[in-house]
Amino acid sequence: MSLAPETRITLIQRLQHGRDEAAWEEFAAIYRPVIVRYALRSQLQPADAEDLAQRVLLAVSRKINNWKYDPARARFRTWLQTVMRNATINALTRKPLDQASGGTTAVLHLSQHPCREETEWFDIEWRQETFRWVAAQVRTEFEPATWTAFWETSIEGVSAKEAAEKTGKTVGAVYIARTRVMQRIKQKIAELDQM
Repeated sequence: MSLAPETRITLIQRLQHGRDEAAWEEFAAIYRPVIVRYALRSQLQPADAEDLAQRVLLAVSRKINNWKYDPARARFRTWLQTVMRNATINALTRKPLDQASGGTTAVLHLSQHPCREETEWFDIEWRQETFRWVAAQVRTEFEPATWTAFWETSIEGVSAKEAAEKTGKTVGAVYIARTRVMQRIKQKIAELDQM
C-alpha cells in the first residue's frame, strides 16, 4: 500500500459542493506547505511565498468547480501544479516601479513546459506533506514513548537499541511500537481515501 494516495476525489467533491470548511482546512493543511516550498524553490522571498500560497488557494477556490475527474486525463495534482506555476510566473514578472526590466532564469524556467524533475519534486513534496499531516492526526493516539520509538527509528534513523535506551522500552518493544504506529498511519490514509 502506498503511503500517499491520490488527492481523494471525495475531498475535491466536498470542495466543489459548497462551503465545507473542514474540507478546505484539510486541503490547505496538506497543500499550503507544498505551495510555499515550491515558491521558495522558485526564488521567491519567504513573505512572497506565503502571499503566493494565499493566491493559489484563492485561485483553486475559484476554479475548483471547473475541474472534472477523468482518469484518462491529468490528475488533480497536475492541474494544481499548473495553477501554482502560473501564479509563480505572475509573481515573478510583476515588477515594482523601481525594479530593472529584463527576464530572470526563474521566469524562463517556469514558463517552459513542466519538466519531469519539477513534477517528480511536486509529487515527493505532496507525499511528504500528506505523511506529516496524517502523522500529526494519529500522534495523540499513542503514548509518548511509543510515538518516540516510532519517530526515532522510522524518521530520525536512530537504531532500535538507542531508541530503547531513550524510551525505556526493550528493543523488541521498539520494533512493535514502530509497526503499530506505521499500521495506524496506513490505516488513516486508507480511511481518508474512502471518505
